[in-house]
Amino acid sequence: MSNLLSVEEVQKRILGAFQPLPMELVPLRQACGRVLGEDLVAGFALPPFDNSSVDGFALKASDRTSEPNQEVILKVIGDIPAGVLPQFELQSGQAARIMTGAPLPPGADCVVPVEETDFPYRDPNAGLPETVRVVRFPSVGDNIRSHGQDVQAGAVLLKSGHILHPQDTGMVSTLGHATVLVHRKPRIGLFSSGDELLAPGEPLQPGKIYDANSYTLSDLAMREGAQMIYLGVASDQEEQIREKFIQAVQAGVDLILTSAGVSVGAFDYVRRILEENGALELWRVNMRPGKPLAFGSFQNTPVISLPGNPVSAFIGFLVFIRPVLKKLSGILHWQPREVLAVTEETIHSDGRESYLRAVLTANPSGFTARLTGHQGSGNLFSLVLANALLIVPAGVKSIPAGTVVKTWMLDTTC
Repeated sequence: MSNLLSVEEVQKRILGAFQPLPMELVPLRQACGRVLGEDLVAGFALPPFDNSSVDGFALKASDRTSEPNQEVILKVIGDIPAGVLPQFELQSGQAARIMTGAPLPPGADCVVPVEETDFPYRDPNAGLPETVRVVRFPSVGDNIRSHGQDVQAGAVLLKSGHILHPQDTGMVSTLGHATVLVHRKPRIGLFSSGDELLAPGEPLQPGKIYDANSYTLSDLAMREGAQMIYLGVASDQEEQIREKFIQAVQAGVDLILTSAGVSVGAFDYVRRILEENGALELWRVNMRPGKPLAFGSFQNTPVISLPGNPVSAFIGFLVFIRPVLKKLSGILHWQPREVLAVTEETIHSDGRESYLRAVLTANPSGFTARLTGHQGSGNLFSLVLANALLIVPAGVKSIPAGTVVKTWMLDTTC
């Protein structure tokens, strides 16, 4: 297998051919999961004004009596609902009813919750009492969210390259931004090839199988934020496969992704088409499953062709396509999350770097791993049963039970 490239070399060469996509301004409601294209800087402080953190009464702390726990009766001079700026200043001996989030009136420096008064009503329709008795008097600053407590004006809140999560879009919204600058989503042109493939819903015919890869690969890519342009299934005819490539280029995709047609069979035309209409940069990788992988270009559009066996295509996507989509989306230093696990059984391999379907089980000391059974590249059900991929390094043919190995947890979300 000396003519096979290592997984690391193939990853490096493929990833080096791509750069992050240009920026675009999108509505904030479409920004979650996208990669920020510029630093998010606070244009003003948050909170933008002193406000109450409870429903209660705004007070002056200096009205507290010298006797501890002595009740104080204050004159109520006004109501301050949320969203309304108070038009009066609090004087000694006075209080103002205030709702959560409402601005603090000038002169007030603390808030007492309604539960600690003789007027424990939150309903604004209850009417305003003439006086309020404070049972437990607060200290300066109590129950107040002060101006700038959360964020100072000019602070960098999120750095360029950050993936926007729901809490991040909420943060952007509090600063008043209706749009945000992010990297454009990758556009992927996808097709499968093979005379044996049927679309789900068609009658099953002798010698035929249903196409799984177009669903698996499309869903994997969309989970990474890509926009998919599905080009259908090409039969094992060179002109049909070439036409699919032409359609992808005309659609302006950033990457053409194919499955099947890159092995050594008499009807595997993808390699020849790339060599005649662009370039074949590499072919075949020292991994299991997924050896017949091709990378090149068709009319200057990058092409990655994965094997046709469904498990090989799935794992090839995780190993080679996923890092490309991360980089195109603006994530420059992504690495899969590795989990260490102890093998429950002896594991055999053929010396290629292997990604085996496994089940990880948590226990007090960490994780244990066992294989899901037969590891044939056409056995998709063994992948359904798995929650992880167990990685066997190149050159290793046997791993005894009880060995610590690296695994990748499989993301089961859509």
